[in-house]
Amino acid sequence: MSDAHQVVILGGGFGGLHAAQALKRAPVRVTLLDRRNFHLFQPLLYQVATGGLSPANIATPLRSILKRQPNTRVLLGEATGLDPQGRRVILSDGEIPFDTLIVALGAGHHYFGRETWSDLAPGLKTIEDAIEMRRRILVAFEKAERATDPALVGALLTFVVVGAGPTGVELAGALAEIARDTLTHEFRSIDPAHARVLLLEGSPRVLQPYPPDLSEKAARSLRSLGVEVRTGTIVTDIQPDAVLVRTGETVERISTSTVLWAAGVQASPFGRVLAETAGAALDRSGRVIVGPDLAVPGRPEILVIGDLAHFAHGVESPLPGVAQVAMQQGAYAARLIQDRLRGQTPPPFRYRDYGTMATIGRNTAVAEVFGFRFAGHLAWLAWLCIHLVQLVQFENRLLVFAQWAWSYVTFNRAARLITNLPAADRQGDRKGN
Repeated sequence: MSDAHQVVILGGGFGGLHAAQALKRAPVRVTLLDRRNFHLFQPLLYQVATGGLSPANIATPLRSILKRQPNTRVLLGEATGLDPQGRRVILSDGEIPFDTLIVALGAGHHYFGRETWSDLAPGLKTIEDAIEMRRRILVAFEKAERATDPALVGALLTFVVVGAGPTGVELAGALAEIARDTLTHEFRSIDPAHARVLLLEGSPRVLQPYPPDLSEKAARSLRSLGVEVRTGTIVTDIQPDAVLVRTGETVERISTSTVLWAAGVQASPFGRVLAETAGAALDRSGRVIVGPDLAVPGRPEILVIGDLAHFAHGVESPLPGVAQVAMQQGAYAARLIQDRLRGQTPPPFRYRDYGTMATIGRNTAVAEVFGFRFAGHLAWLAWLCIHLVQLVQFENRLLVFAQWAWSYVTFNRAARLITNLPAADRQGDRKGN
Protein backbone atom coordinates (compact mmCIF):
# COMPACT_ATOMS: atom_id res chain seq x y z
CA MET A 1 0.00 0.00 0.00
CA SER A 2 2.98 2.32 -0.51
CA ASP A 3 1.04 4.32 -3.10
CA ALA A 4 -2.20 4.31 -1.09
CA HIS A 5 -4.03 7.50 -0.17
CA GLN A 6 -2.23 9.06 2.80
CA VAL A 7 -4.49 10.22 5.63
CA VAL A 8 -2.87 12.16 8.46
CA ILE A 9 -4.88 12.69 11.66
CA LEU A 10 -3.71 15.29 14.15
CA GLY A 11 -4.95 14.44 17.64
CA GLY A 12 -5.88 11.18 19.35
CA GLY A 13 -8.92 12.45 21.22
CA PHE A 14 -12.49 11.37 20.57
CA GLY A 15 -12.67 12.77 17.04
CA GLY A 16 -9.25 11.68 15.82
CA LEU A 17 -9.46 8.20 17.31
CA HIS A 18 -12.92 7.55 15.87
CA ALA A 19 -11.76 8.71 12.45
CA ALA A 20 -8.79 6.35 12.59
CA GLN A 21 -10.89 3.39 13.72
CA ALA A 22 -13.50 4.04 11.02
CA LEU A 23 -10.75 3.82 8.39
CA LYS A 24 -9.69 0.34 9.52
CA ARG A 25 -10.78 -1.41 6.32
CA ALA A 26 -10.34 1.52 3.93
CA PRO A 27 -7.70 1.36 1.15
CA VAL A 28 -5.65 4.12 2.79
CA ARG A 29 -2.59 4.57 4.95
CA VAL A 30 -3.37 6.35 8.21
CA THR A 31 -0.91 8.24 10.39
CA LEU A 32 -2.24 9.31 13.78
CA LEU A 33 -0.07 11.98 15.39
CA ASP A 34 -0.38 13.17 18.98
CA ARG A 35 1.82 14.85 21.57
CA ARG A 36 0.69 12.21 24.07
CA ASN A 37 0.86 8.45 23.61
CA PHE A 38 -2.61 7.82 25.02
CA HIS A 39 -6.28 8.50 24.46
CA LEU A 40 -7.83 10.32 27.43
CA PHE A 41 -11.46 9.90 28.45
CA GLN A 42 -11.93 13.54 29.41
CA PRO A 43 -15.50 13.30 30.82
CA LEU A 44 -14.10 11.44 33.83
CA LEU A 45 -11.14 13.74 34.50
CA TYR A 46 -13.01 15.37 37.36
CA GLN A 47 -13.00 12.00 39.14
CA VAL A 48 -9.21 11.91 38.96
CA ALA A 49 -9.16 15.49 40.28
CA THR A 50 -11.31 14.47 43.25
CA GLY A 51 -9.58 11.16 44.05
CA GLY A 52 -12.26 8.83 42.75
CA LEU A 53 -10.20 7.29 39.95
CA SER A 54 -6.54 6.92 39.04
CA PRO A 55 -5.21 8.37 35.75
CA ALA A 56 -4.65 4.91 34.26
CA ASN A 57 -8.36 4.14 34.73
CA ILE A 58 -9.34 6.73 32.12
CA ALA A 59 -6.38 6.67 29.71
CA THR A 60 -5.37 4.00 27.19
CA PRO A 61 -2.21 3.91 25.03
CA LEU A 62 -3.06 4.73 21.42
CA ARG A 63 -0.79 1.99 20.14
CA SER A 64 -2.69 -0.54 22.22
CA ILE A 65 -6.03 0.60 20.83
CA LEU A 66 -4.87 0.50 17.21
CA LYS A 67 -2.46 -2.43 17.30
CA ARG A 68 -4.76 -4.68 15.25
CA GLN A 69 -5.21 -2.06 12.53
CA PRO A 70 -2.41 -2.77 10.01
CA ASN A 71 -3.07 0.29 7.85
CA THR A 72 -2.52 2.68 10.76
CA ARG A 73 0.63 3.89 12.46
CA VAL A 74 0.86 6.02 15.60
CA LEU A 75 3.51 8.70 15.93
CA LEU A 76 4.48 10.77 18.94
CA GLY A 77 5.05 14.36 17.89
CA GLU A 78 3.75 17.90 17.72
CA ALA A 79 2.42 19.69 14.64
CA THR A 80 3.75 23.25 14.50
CA GLY A 81 3.00 24.31 10.93
CA LEU A 82 1.39 23.43 7.63
CA ASP A 83 2.29 23.59 3.94
CA PRO A 84 -1.07 23.24 2.15
CA GLN A 85 0.42 23.58 -1.34
CA GLY A 86 2.99 20.87 -0.71
CA ARG A 87 0.51 18.91 1.43
CA ARG A 88 2.91 18.57 4.33
CA VAL A 89 2.38 18.85 8.07
CA ILE A 90 5.37 20.54 9.67
CA LEU A 91 6.46 19.01 12.98
CA SER A 92 8.78 20.31 15.64
CA ASP A 93 11.26 17.68 14.44
CA GLY A 94 10.32 16.83 10.87
CA GLU A 95 7.37 16.67 8.48
CA ILE A 96 4.65 14.28 7.28
CA PRO A 97 3.11 14.28 3.77
CA PHE A 98 -0.63 13.85 3.37
CA ASP A 99 -3.34 13.50 0.76
CA THR A 100 -6.09 14.21 3.27
CA LEU A 101 -5.54 15.93 6.61
CA ILE A 102 -7.93 15.59 9.55
CA VAL A 103 -7.29 18.16 12.27
CA ALA A 104 -8.74 17.10 15.63
CA LEU A 105 -6.62 19.05 18.10
CA GLY A 106 -9.35 20.07 20.51
CA ALA A 107 -9.32 23.02 22.88
CA GLY A 108 -7.68 24.31 26.04
CA HIS A 109 -8.51 26.65 28.90
CA HIS A 110 -9.84 30.14 28.26
CA TYR A 111 -9.30 32.83 30.91
CA PHE A 112 -10.88 35.64 28.88
CA GLY A 113 -7.68 37.62 28.56
CA ARG A 114 -6.57 37.12 32.17
CA GLU A 115 -3.87 34.50 31.54
CA THR A 116 -2.18 35.28 34.87
CA TRP A 117 -5.12 33.52 36.51
CA SER A 118 -4.01 30.17 35.10
CA ASP A 119 -1.44 29.62 37.87
CA LEU A 120 -3.97 30.50 40.58
CA ALA A 121 -6.99 28.66 39.16
CA PRO A 122 -6.09 25.51 37.23
CA GLY A 123 -8.47 24.22 34.58
CA LEU A 124 -9.27 20.60 33.76
CA LYS A 125 -8.21 19.37 30.32
CA THR A 126 -5.28 17.02 30.92
CA ILE A 127 -4.18 14.36 33.38
CA GLU A 128 -1.60 16.81 34.72
CA ASP A 129 -4.41 19.32 35.34
CA ALA A 130 -6.40 16.71 37.26
CA ILE A 131 -3.41 15.66 39.39
CA GLU A 132 -2.65 19.30 40.18
CA MET A 133 -6.28 19.92 41.19
CA ARG A 134 -6.21 16.84 43.39
CA ARG A 135 -3.00 18.05 45.05
CA ARG A 136 -4.41 21.50 45.78
CA ILE A 137 -7.65 20.12 47.19
CA LEU A 138 -6.00 17.60 49.51
CA VAL A 139 -3.20 19.96 50.58
CA ALA A 140 -5.81 22.52 51.61
CA PHE A 141 -7.28 20.06 54.12
CA GLU A 142 -3.80 19.11 55.36
CA LYS A 143 -2.83 22.75 55.90
CA ALA A 144 -6.10 23.45 57.66
CA GLU A 145 -5.37 20.59 60.08
CA ARG A 146 -2.17 22.37 61.19
CA ALA A 147 -3.42 25.96 61.12
CA THR A 148 -4.28 27.70 64.38
CA ASP A 149 -5.77 30.96 63.06
CA PRO A 150 -9.55 30.46 62.60
CA ALA A 151 -9.59 32.90 59.66
CA LEU A 152 -6.86 30.93 57.90
CA VAL A 153 -8.66 27.65 58.56
CA GLY A 154 -11.82 29.13 57.05
CA ALA A 155 -9.96 30.26 53.93
CA LEU A 156 -8.25 26.87 53.53
CA LEU A 157 -11.60 25.10 53.82
CA THR A 158 -13.24 27.33 51.21
CA PHE A 159 -13.23 25.90 47.69
CA VAL A 160 -14.38 28.03 44.77
CA VAL A 161 -15.37 26.49 41.42
CA VAL A 162 -15.70 29.04 38.63
CA GLY A 163 -18.14 28.05 35.90
CA ALA A 164 -21.30 25.95 36.25
CA GLY A 165 -21.22 23.93 33.05
CA PRO A 166 -21.08 20.13 33.32
CA THR A 167 -17.44 20.12 34.50
CA GLY A 168 -18.05 22.76 37.17
CA VAL A 169 -21.23 21.09 38.41
CA GLU A 170 -19.54 17.70 38.62
CA LEU A 171 -16.49 19.14 40.38
CA ALA A 172 -18.56 21.04 42.94
CA GLY A 173 -20.70 18.00 43.72
CA ALA A 174 -17.67 15.75 44.13
CA LEU A 175 -15.93 18.30 46.38
CA ALA A 176 -18.95 18.47 48.64
CA GLU A 177 -19.03 14.68 48.92
CA ILE A 178 -15.31 14.53 49.74
CA ALA A 179 -15.78 16.98 52.60
CA ARG A 180 -18.97 15.50 54.02
CA ASP A 181 -18.50 11.78 53.39
CA THR A 182 -15.01 10.67 52.37
CA LEU A 183 -12.93 12.61 54.90
CA THR A 184 -15.23 12.06 57.87
CA HIS A 185 -13.29 11.05 61.03
CA GLU A 186 -9.89 11.35 59.28
CA PHE A 187 -8.83 14.64 60.88
CA ARG A 188 -8.50 15.64 64.53
CA SER A 189 -8.25 19.43 64.53
CA ILE A 190 -10.80 20.23 61.82
CA ASP A 191 -14.17 18.92 60.72
CA PRO A 192 -14.03 18.58 56.92
CA ALA A 193 -17.83 18.76 56.82
CA HIS A 194 -17.51 22.46 57.67
CA ALA A 195 -15.80 23.11 54.34
CA ARG A 196 -17.52 25.60 52.00
CA VAL A 197 -17.90 24.78 48.33
CA LEU A 198 -18.98 27.72 46.18
CA LEU A 199 -20.04 27.33 42.56
CA LEU A 200 -19.93 30.65 40.68
CA GLU A 201 -21.70 31.18 37.36
CA GLY A 202 -22.04 34.37 35.35
CA SER A 203 -25.23 33.34 33.53
CA PRO A 204 -28.66 33.19 35.20
CA ARG A 205 -28.58 29.43 35.86
CA VAL A 206 -26.30 26.42 36.14
CA LEU A 207 -25.95 24.12 33.12
CA GLN A 208 -27.01 26.98 30.86
CA PRO A 209 -27.26 24.86 27.65
CA TYR A 210 -29.61 22.39 29.37
CA PRO A 211 -33.40 22.81 29.56
CA PRO A 212 -34.40 25.18 32.41
CA ASP A 213 -36.17 22.48 34.43
CA LEU A 214 -33.06 20.28 34.47
CA SER A 215 -30.92 23.28 35.44
CA GLU A 216 -33.22 23.94 38.38
CA LYS A 217 -33.11 20.30 39.48
CA ALA A 218 -29.32 20.35 39.26
CA ALA A 219 -29.13 23.50 41.38
CA ARG A 220 -31.43 21.98 44.02
CA SER A 221 -29.35 18.80 44.13
CA LEU A 222 -26.15 20.80 44.54
CA ARG A 223 -27.63 22.83 47.38
CA SER A 224 -28.79 19.62 49.09
CA LEU A 225 -25.13 18.54 49.10
CA GLY A 226 -24.18 21.81 50.76
CA VAL A 227 -22.83 23.60 47.68
CA GLU A 228 -23.40 27.36 47.63
CA VAL A 229 -24.66 28.04 44.11
CA ARG A 230 -24.30 31.65 42.97
CA THR A 231 -25.59 32.55 39.53
CA GLY A 232 -25.32 35.96 37.89
CA THR A 233 -21.94 36.26 39.58
CA ILE A 234 -18.85 37.48 37.72
CA VAL A 235 -15.28 36.88 38.85
CA THR A 236 -13.39 40.18 38.61
CA ASP A 237 -10.05 39.10 40.06
CA ILE A 238 -8.26 36.04 41.39
CA GLN A 239 -5.56 36.50 44.02
CA PRO A 240 -3.37 33.97 45.86
CA ASP A 241 -5.64 34.13 48.90
CA ALA A 242 -8.98 35.38 47.57
CA VAL A 243 -11.47 35.71 44.73
CA LEU A 244 -13.19 39.01 43.99
CA VAL A 245 -16.71 38.67 42.59
CA ARG A 246 -19.49 40.98 41.49
CA THR A 247 -23.18 40.14 41.74
CA GLY A 248 -25.22 42.97 40.32
CA GLU A 249 -23.82 46.09 42.00
CA THR A 250 -22.42 44.15 44.96
CA VAL A 251 -18.69 43.41 45.08
CA GLU A 252 -17.42 40.75 47.48
CA ARG A 253 -14.03 39.37 48.47
CA ILE A 254 -14.06 35.63 49.20
CA SER A 255 -11.04 34.39 51.14
CA THR A 256 -9.90 31.07 49.69
CA SER A 257 -6.74 29.17 48.87
CA THR A 258 -8.28 26.86 46.26
CA VAL A 259 -9.89 28.11 43.05
CA LEU A 260 -10.77 25.65 40.28
CA TRP A 261 -11.50 26.91 36.77
CA ALA A 262 -14.32 25.46 34.66
CA ALA A 263 -15.53 28.65 32.99
CA GLY A 264 -14.43 28.49 29.39
CA VAL A 265 -12.43 26.85 26.63
CA GLN A 266 -10.35 28.20 23.78
CA ALA A 267 -9.58 26.37 20.56
CA SER A 268 -6.17 24.88 19.85
CA PRO A 269 -3.54 27.37 18.60
CA PHE A 270 -3.34 25.27 15.44
CA GLY A 271 -6.47 27.08 14.32
CA ARG A 272 -4.30 30.14 13.76
CA VAL A 273 -1.90 28.03 11.71
CA LEU A 274 -4.82 27.00 9.47
CA ALA A 275 -5.90 30.63 9.18
CA GLU A 276 -2.41 31.81 8.19
CA THR A 277 -1.55 28.99 5.78
CA ALA A 278 -4.86 27.70 4.43
CA GLY A 279 -7.01 30.82 4.60
CA ALA A 280 -9.36 29.39 7.21
CA ALA A 281 -11.78 31.76 8.96
CA LEU A 282 -11.90 31.66 12.76
CA ASP A 283 -14.66 32.53 15.20
CA ARG A 284 -14.10 34.57 18.39
CA SER A 285 -12.85 31.57 20.36
CA GLY A 286 -10.39 30.55 17.64
CA ARG A 287 -12.42 27.70 16.18
CA VAL A 288 -12.16 27.04 12.45
CA ILE A 289 -15.36 27.78 10.52
CA VAL A 290 -15.90 24.69 8.37
CA GLY A 291 -18.21 23.87 5.49
CA PRO A 292 -21.07 21.34 5.48
CA ASP A 293 -18.52 18.58 4.78
CA LEU A 294 -16.26 19.67 7.69
CA ALA A 295 -13.63 20.92 5.22
CA VAL A 296 -11.90 24.27 5.29
CA PRO A 297 -13.65 26.25 2.51
CA GLY A 298 -11.50 26.10 -0.59
CA ARG A 299 -9.40 23.28 0.88
CA PRO A 300 -11.40 20.04 0.53
CA GLU A 301 -8.35 18.00 1.53
CA ILE A 302 -8.24 19.61 5.01
CA LEU A 303 -10.99 18.51 7.42
CA VAL A 304 -11.42 19.98 10.90
CA ILE A 305 -13.45 18.13 13.53
CA GLY A 306 -14.25 18.20 17.24
CA ASP A 307 -13.68 21.14 19.56
CA LEU A 308 -11.60 22.99 16.96
CA ALA A 309 -14.44 23.04 14.41
CA HIS A 310 -17.15 25.72 14.23
CA PHE A 311 -20.01 23.90 12.50
CA ALA A 312 -23.23 25.86 12.05
CA HIS A 313 -24.94 24.28 9.02
CA GLY A 314 -28.55 23.19 9.47
CA VAL A 315 -28.50 23.82 13.22
CA GLU A 316 -29.84 26.64 15.38
CA SER A 317 -26.45 27.36 16.93
CA PRO A 318 -22.88 26.07 16.39
CA LEU A 319 -22.40 22.54 17.66
CA PRO A 320 -20.94 22.37 21.18
CA GLY A 321 -17.51 21.01 22.00
CA VAL A 322 -18.60 17.69 23.47
CA ALA A 323 -17.42 14.14 22.92
CA GLN A 324 -20.52 13.02 21.02
CA VAL A 325 -20.03 15.73 18.38
CA ALA A 326 -16.35 14.83 17.94
CA MET A 327 -17.07 11.10 17.62
CA GLN A 328 -19.77 11.61 14.99
CA GLN A 329 -17.60 14.03 13.04
CA GLY A 330 -14.67 11.60 13.16
CA ALA A 331 -16.82 8.81 11.75
CA TYR A 332 -18.21 11.16 9.08
CA ALA A 333 -14.71 12.28 8.03
CA ALA A 334 -13.73 8.65 7.49
CA ARG A 335 -16.84 7.99 5.37
CA LEU A 336 -16.22 11.17 3.38
CA ILE A 337 -12.67 10.05 2.50
CA GLN A 338 -13.88 6.64 1.35
CA ASP A 339 -16.73 8.13 -0.71
CA ARG A 340 -14.31 10.48 -2.44
CA LEU A 341 -11.98 7.60 -3.28
CA ARG A 342 -14.95 5.86 -4.91
CA GLY A 343 -15.75 8.99 -6.89
CA GLN A 344 -18.93 9.66 -4.93
CA THR A 345 -20.16 12.93 -3.46
CA PRO A 346 -20.99 12.44 0.21
CA PRO A 347 -23.99 14.14 1.83
CA PRO A 348 -23.26 16.96 4.29
CA PHE A 349 -22.58 16.17 7.92
CA ARG A 350 -25.65 15.89 10.12
CA TYR A 351 -25.36 15.71 13.88
CA ARG A 352 -27.66 13.36 15.78
CA ASP A 353 -28.26 14.70 19.26
CA TYR A 354 -28.72 11.70 21.53
CA GLY A 355 -28.98 13.88 24.61
CA THR A 356 -26.97 15.38 27.42
CA MET A 357 -26.33 14.45 31.03
CA ALA A 358 -24.35 15.55 34.04
CA THR A 359 -23.78 13.83 37.35
CA ILE A 360 -24.01 15.89 40.53
CA GLY A 361 -23.25 13.43 43.27
CA ARG A 362 -24.04 10.07 44.75
CA ASN A 363 -27.32 8.80 43.22
CA THR A 364 -27.96 12.16 41.58
CA ALA A 365 -27.72 13.32 37.97
CA VAL A 366 -29.77 15.12 35.33
CA ALA A 367 -30.28 13.88 31.79
CA GLU A 368 -32.08 14.52 28.55
CA VAL A 369 -31.97 11.48 26.28
CA PHE A 370 -33.94 11.19 23.03
CA GLY A 371 -36.15 14.04 24.19
CA PHE A 372 -36.93 12.49 27.58
CA ARG A 373 -35.88 14.51 30.63
CA PHE A 374 -35.27 12.86 33.97
CA ALA A 375 -33.22 13.36 37.11
CA GLY A 376 -32.20 11.62 40.30
CA HIS A 377 -31.23 7.96 40.70
CA LEU A 378 -32.38 6.83 37.25
CA ALA A 379 -30.37 9.56 35.54
CA TRP A 380 -27.36 8.65 37.67
CA LEU A 381 -27.59 4.97 36.62
CA ALA A 382 -27.90 6.03 32.98
CA TRP A 383 -24.83 8.24 33.36
CA LEU A 384 -22.85 5.35 34.86
CA CYS A 385 -23.82 2.91 32.10
CA ILE A 386 -23.15 5.29 29.22
CA HIS A 387 -19.75 6.33 30.53
CA LEU A 388 -18.73 2.73 31.14
CA VAL A 389 -19.75 1.75 27.60
CA GLN A 390 -17.82 4.66 26.09
CA LEU A 391 -14.55 3.78 27.83
CA VAL A 392 -12.23 2.49 25.14
CA GLN A 393 -10.96 -0.84 26.43
CA PHE A 394 -12.64 -3.60 28.40
CA GLU A 395 -10.10 -3.65 31.22
CA ASN A 396 -10.70 0.05 31.79
CA ARG A 397 -14.43 -0.58 32.10
CA LEU A 398 -13.83 -3.36 34.60
CA LEU A 399 -11.41 -1.27 36.68
CA VAL A 400 -13.69 1.76 36.72
CA PHE A 401 -16.73 -0.34 37.60
CA ALA A 402 -14.88 -2.00 40.49
CA GLN A 403 -13.62 1.36 41.74
CA TRP A 404 -17.08 2.93 41.56
CA ALA A 405 -18.68 -0.04 43.31
CA TRP A 406 -16.14 0.11 46.15
CA SER A 407 -16.54 3.86 46.50
CA TYR A 408 -20.33 3.55 46.55
CA VAL A 409 -20.30 0.99 49.34
CA THR A 410 -17.56 2.54 51.47
CA PHE A 411 -17.87 6.28 50.62
CA ASN A 412 -14.11 6.12 50.13
CA ARG A 413 -12.05 7.59 47.27
CA ALA A 414 -9.01 5.35 46.96
CA ALA A 415 -6.92 7.62 44.70
CA ARG A 416 -6.43 10.43 47.25
CA LEU A 417 -2.70 10.72 46.72
CA ILE A 418 -0.85 14.01 47.04
CA THR A 419 1.63 13.96 44.17
CA ASN A 420 3.02 16.55 41.74
CA LEU A 421 4.70 18.35 44.66
CA PRO A 422 6.41 21.70 44.09
CA ALA A 423 10.20 21.54 43.67
CA ALA A 424 10.92 22.74 47.22
CA ASP A 425 8.75 20.01 48.73
CA ARG A 426 10.36 17.34 46.54
CA GLN A 427 13.79 18.46 47.77
CA GLY A 428 12.56 18.05 51.33
CA ASP A 429 11.40 14.51 50.57
CA ARG A 430 14.85 13.58 49.24
CA LYS A 431 16.38 14.82 52.51
CA GLY A 432 14.07 12.57 54.47
CA ASN A 433 11.78 15.30 55.84
